[in-house]
Order: sequence, then C-alpha cells, then structure tokens
Amino acid sequence: MKTLVVDDSGVMRKIIIRCLNGCGLTDHVEASDGLKGWEAFQSDHFDLVLTDWNMPEMTGLELLQEIRGSGSTIPVFMITTEGEKGKVVEAIQAGVTDYLCKPFEQAELQAKIDKLVAV
Repeated sequence: MKTLVVDDSGVMRKIIIRCLNGCGLTDHVEASDGLKGWEAFQSDHFDLVLTDWNMPEMTGLELLQEIRGSGSTIPVFMITTEGEKGKVVEAIQAGVTDYLCKPFEQAELQAKIDKLVAV
C-alpha cells in the first residue's frame, strides 16, 4: 500500500511513518500541509491518506473534502488532536474513513489498517 502522510509537523510525520513501517507499510510520500498533500494526491496514486486536521494553507478537513469532491473513495484517516465529538462528526460527515486522536499507539493504527485490509 502506498500512503500519503500529511502533517505540518515533521516530527509527527516521522512518528506516523515509523508506525506505518511497523505495520508493514513502507511506501510513503510526505506533505507538510494540506495544499501540498492535495497536489501530491493529484499527481500520484495512493492507497491510503493519513492527515492531520490543523495545518496551514489547507486543513486536513479541507483536504478530505477535496479528495471526496474529486470522486475518490480512497481511505482517509484523520490523525489529530481534535477529539471533541463535534469535530469527529464533522469529519464523518465529510467522508473520513477512520479517526485517531493524538497521541496514539502503533497498535491502534495497526488495528485500523487491519480492519481496512480485511474489507
């Protein structure tokens, strides 16, 4: 699976990629904000997008809306500190596949990926 990891924190991108590697997913492209993520999404094929919510240029929610607006059904995981119910509902209504609150454990991400692959 080729993954797109979108987060404005370089440290968080490295943490997410380390977790993905631990899950057996080793083909990644990184983007430092939603706009760069959208550009990467348009120019390559991905099997999974993992995005933060709060980023400059374009938020993760806006990125999700662009992805869904393009007609894509690619799985998109929101990995964010935005854990209140209203934000989760907003992401679900926008078409998010799954949601992880920071900080998270690799086992949590692994369970979500396993669920995705089993479908």
